[in-house]
Amino acid sequence: MELIKAKALFFQGIQKVNVTKVNFSKSIFLGIALTVFGYNESQAQLTATGQLRERTEVRDGQGTLSKDGQKAGLFNSQRTRLNIGYAGYRFKTFVSLQDVRVFGQDASSINQVTVDANDGIMLNEAWLDLSLKDTINKAQNISLKIGRQEIAYDDQKVLGGLDWLQQGRRHDAIVFKYSNKGWIFDAGLAFNQNKMQNVGTVYNGSNTAGTAPATTTTYAAGTNGIGTMYKSFQYAYLGKKFFFGDVSFLFFKDDFNQYSTIAGVKTYGEGVWSRNTTGLYFNVMPTRKINLTGSAYYQGGHDKDANSISSKMASITATYQAGRKLFIGPGIDFLSGNNGTKAATQNNRFDPLYGTPHKFWGYMDYFYAANGFGNQGLLNYFFKAKYNAKDNLTFLLDVHGFEAGNKLSDGAGGTLSKYLGTEFDLTVKYNVTKIINVEAGYCIMKATNSMASAAVKNVTTPNLSPQFAYLMLNIKPDFLAKK
Repeated sequence: MELIKAKALFFQGIQKVNVTKVNFSKSIFLGIALTVFGYNESQAQLTATGQLRERTEVRDGQGTLSKDGQKAGLFNSQRTRLNIGYAGYRFKTFVSLQDVRVFGQDASSINQVTVDANDGIMLNEAWLDLSLKDTINKAQNISLKIGRQEIAYDDQKVLGGLDWLQQGRRHDAIVFKYSNKGWIFDAGLAFNQNKMQNVGTVYNGSNTAGTAPATTTTYAAGTNGIGTMYKSFQYAYLGKKFFFGDVSFLFFKDDFNQYSTIAGVKTYGEGVWSRNTTGLYFNVMPTRKINLTGSAYYQGGHDKDANSISSKMASITATYQAGRKLFIGPGIDFLSGNNGTKAATQNNRFDPLYGTPHKFWGYMDYFYAANGFGNQGLLNYFFKAKYNAKDNLTFLLDVHGFEAGNKLSDGAGGTLSKYLGTEFDLTVKYNVTKIINVEAGYCIMKATNSMASAAVKNVTTPNLSPQFAYLMLNIKPDFLAKK
């Protein structure tokens, strides 16, 4: 009876709305889920949520310095997600469909014959979490999570969902999860192939297996724009919750398919080059009003081009609650890099793996984002302030000072100043309702000539005062929530 009632309410709801193409697709998908899985409100086994995120951006040198006199870019992008989850006896499943596009990017005619190259529809997540509790252990939680999933830990500096990007980030992986009495232990692995194949395990690091120009687009897999997807990875994460905060340890190894270059053409063969990242993280409160967050990582092994790696990263942030509504504090990050005045014998540039650079190194995304920063490393000292004006209104201000982490060559045997610029990021967040949020931001950077030099960004006649502004509307409906 409950299932029949849920179905009736569902089809009544369709008749009460103006059915657009997107809404119709969501309704059909939700209807199938209700029919197949059933709906038991008392046990809340089925969940159906969504997200519609619109973001209008004005880019005047965002991501990389523009040339002086160039016009700013203006566009609107949209993320649409439909999430269906179901929890049964000793298992959970979750499927998330996603469409990402820029307004006007696609042909609007329904008579279009060719396949749209800009089609942004994809499977964002699809996983099964199988509980092993009582089978091999009686811990609070022990399970195996299999499928396409987000992998994020701690402050997401090296492993994160990268939610700022409309497309986000996910991994096809298997993760063993254990937690008991404040202890957390996860171990995961992934193994990628271009396609089903009968011979060998060669993988070219591309998102497709085709050979035509339209099918060989390679998306940057790493945070630092490395441009090559890992062949495989294995990791172990161990964390402990104490009364004063959290402490954790991470070991992450990602492998890249070996290749040889003949006449400028890459030929992939068997075997991998492996990169190892090991580190510690802490998030503690020594006093009631002071919070300290920090981490330290070392990176070794070999990079995707077989170069030997020896690099490191360290960071610490202090936050002080200056009042009931105001939080302030300084911080510093250091990521090692290569000496621009000497021939490199090994790679000393730290790569922050698959993290969330937008959160840490400026909202203008100059460092360790899609464009990559280069070889010089980074020293980022910053001050952040957060003011909760109301329960639903928050103001944030971040001020960054950026320096190269190593010497910069001027190309004539001398060196350049290591100071790259100062960035100001102002953000306002307003919750209209529990499911509707509006966010606006304005960023400006005062860059130096070193930032525009060939050693860093290589921009002639640069605009040294780039700006970036955005307005974002975020709606996350719960389709099965009680009215």
